[in-house]
Amino acid sequence: MFPSHKVVVIAGPTASGKSALAIDVASICNGEIINADSMQVYKDIPILSACPTAEDMARIPHHLYQIYDASVNGTVVEWLDKAVNAIKQCWQKEKMPVVVGGTGMYICNLMYGTTTVPENTQDTRDEMRKLCQKIGLQNIYNKLLEVDPISAAKIHAGDTSRVLRAYGVYVQTGVSLSTWQAQPMIKKLPEADFRVVRLLPLKEEIDARCFIRFDKMMEQGALAEVTRLAERKLPDTLPAMKALGVPELMCFVHGECSLDEAISLGKLHTRQYAKRQKTWFSHQIHEGLSFTECYHGQKNLINDVKKIL
Repeated sequence: MFPSHKVVVIAGPTASGKSALAIDVASICNGEIINADSMQVYKDIPILSACPTAEDMARIPHHLYQIYDASVNGTVVEWLDKAVNAIKQCWQKEKMPVVVGGTGMYICNLMYGTTTVPENTQDTRDEMRKLCQKIGLQNIYNKLLEVDPISAAKIHAGDTSRVLRAYGVYVQTGVSLSTWQAQPMIKKLPEADFRVVRLLPLKEEIDARCFIRFDKMMEQGALAEVTRLAERKLPDTLPAMKALGVPELMCFVHGECSLDEAISLGKLHTRQYAKRQKTWFSHQIHEGLSFTECYHGQKNLINDVKKIL
């Protein structure tokens, strides 16, 4: 009998081997893979976001990869709706959903529920950007302090995205972001039986793999990806423009630093991001199995994972 409501979740920092593990797990449990990485949804940066290869996607069905153009501002709410639909489709086909990614907010919203906070509409986002250009970010932050001091206290005054988001929620709905966030969480998939695997490798191993992977990305054409993005002159506030490696290589493309400097910064920021991801998954998710090593095909690790499927 197929375990109709099981969902495998594979989480961990960048370069920890999540994608390879997802493929091996999906292979042994008749599964399909669902992306939970906020950068792998963008079709313009498959190299820098380390998207699965065409060969991998041909081997196992993959969902929610490269679904947006870089000009789109993808949100966790949109991803969650798509992920829930993909999971239900897997169940209907008697396939095991294998959700894999390093975006903690995506995974926690899927497993534990999401707030009722409405997403800012495109009109609101445009209004906030124009207001920021007109009166400056600090003045918008001051307005946020007046209407939502609780949210303002949690946001750095220089964090453009979060300040505009928080103030935009108030402008759009007339209700503060903190009030929305105080509402009970809503589970979009309450029937799901999550089976969680966390890859939480030691610092030395993940640092080395981050550096090696960045070099490999450069060999595969990461600079060409960024050059094409630069030619489009997209706003640097878009998510795809903030992907690891994009801002650093963009500085080189614009003549603001040498290529060696851009690569060094890219490696440093990748390592720092991996550290933050590891901390998030260590503190926010406690279910399932945890491994203090990267995955590279270890049979003992796969055997342990089989026990919870």
